[in-house]
Amino acid sequence: MQRRHLLQSAAALAVPLLGPLGAAHAQSFPTRPIKLVIAFPAGGPTDITMRSLADNASKILGQPVIVENKPGAGGTLPAQQLQTAAPDGYTLAQIPLGVFRLPYTTKISWDPVKDIAYVLNVTGYAFGLVVPADSPLKTWTHFVAWAKANPGKLSYGSTGTMTSPHLTMELIAQKLGLDLLHVPYKGSADLMQSILGGNIMAAADSTGFAPQVEAGKLRVLNTWGEQRLAKFPDAPTLKELGLDLVQNSPFGIGAPRDTPPAVVKRLHDAFKQAMEQDNYKTALARYDMVPMYMSSAGYTKFAQDTFLREKALVDKLGLAKPS
Repeated sequence: MQRRHLLQSAAALAVPLLGPLGAAHAQSFPTRPIKLVIAFPAGGPTDITMRSLADNASKILGQPVIVENKPGAGGTLPAQQLQTAAPDGYTLAQIPLGVFRLPYTTKISWDPVKDIAYVLNVTGYAFGLVVPADSPLKTWTHFVAWAKANPGKLSYGSTGTMTSPHLTMELIAQKLGLDLLHVPYKGSADLMQSILGGNIMAAADSTGFAPQVEAGKLRVLNTWGEQRLAKFPDAPTLKELGLDLVQNSPFGIGAPRDTPPAVVKRLHDAFKQAMEQDNYKTALARYDMVPMYMSSAGYTKFAQDTFLREKALVDKLGLAKPS
């Protein structure tokens, strides 16, 4: 009994020490480079815009923020990497929307809501569907008619299986009774190379296709936001085409679960300041993206809500893993 009392007293004395130590760690953080893992390959819109953000954050934090590309698995590999990383703030990850649907389609041992410390949301993708400039599919009407006349033969690429472009196209196909041939790629750079090489007939993507459209190599058939994109004013939205669908895809930065709150706050404050700088806004504008800030608390709530919403989408498309 006396031994238990002594242990309890020791534990009680130890607890207050954790607070000052944690605060001291946060004050000195960071003392070495930070790794930011992103979900898509080098050269695409995510890579280009996140490198701009990382450069800005490096100057604010006083340590390099090094971008590491980890493409594949529908954009979920960086979030998976957080599950084995030390919760010290030195490993961060981009969190695309696909992370929130992962448990419904794949057997995993971690929870996207509970097992990630959400730092902040930074932006979101604008999406659309493009075809080669010389394609006979001049409009969305042509696309639908050709697909109906040739079931299973109209090929389109996306940035990966179970990504937002893939699921949105499958939802469109379901609504219109189309049978499309989906070809997944690791990211926008690979996808653009393939469509320009004539390997696929169409590409569903974030507006990483913007430079190719502006160069006259691709044509936009539709965009997926609430309103038309300023960069492509002639391209109708899905809603204008009679499809009651809006797809935008916020993404931000996460850290491992149990990262000290003071470290999360230090990262939040630095990256928020980084995303307010003009060079980051200019990099986003190249792809018709804008800063889309959510605080740590707001981003955590977004994760909870999105997790539930994605389950409904996966169930509707019949893509849930067998129970």
